[in-house]
Amino acid sequence: MTTASADIIDLLAGIAPGDALAAVRDQRAQARENAQRSFEALLEPAEPGTFPLAERYAVAAFVARLHGFDAAADFYDDLLADEAPELATRVAAAAASGRADGPYGAYREPNLAGESVEGPRWEPEPELTAALGGRLAAALTHAHLLVFRPREARAAALQALVDAGWSADDIVSLSQLIAFLTFQLRVAWGLRVLAAAPASAATVLEGADR
Repeated sequence: MTTASADIIDLLAGIAPGDALAAVRDQRAQARENAQRSFEALLEPAEPGTFPLAERYAVAAFVARLHGFDAAADFYDDLLADEAPELATRVAAAAASGRADGPYGAYREPNLAGESVEGPRWEPEPELTAALGGRLAAALTHAHLLVFRPREARAAALQALVDAGWSADDIVSLSQLIAFLTFQLRVAWGLRVLAAAPASAATVLEGADR
């Protein structure tokens, strides 16, 4: 699949040129451009270095599945299948075992302790870890942490990535990628909801024109 000329948020949201919501997004041209550039920098860099495209697409497909966003999961599955077809079913299996409701986790701050919510602490089963490879398994575990338990993202979680062979630079890129995906998927999902309610979309368009 080629993404060179596609606005990815429009694609995920099902927005076609000329749609009312395309006009809404055009009102924030810089935000549109920045989101597209972030996709290109984090998911399709010209020089991916030691964080290869296959791993980037695998993390994206996993995060999309954790969010229950089928259109996004299909999109990233296709990219992953083109780059590393052997990983597609393994990533899908990992996401299926990691599905949960969230966010949850324990606050460290005493005055917030009452808002802590229990939830699973996920990592792939040993057989799946072996199939994914230790490095990718660690990345998916970290992605699950940031999606469902961001309040527990601590030094020990980063050390697990280091132990799996992730460099400091790649850990930063991985965390940025997961944060961007969460933003991208929520924006695209929100636009889909608006598209399904034409009256709401029209209201948004009127507000953008003011």
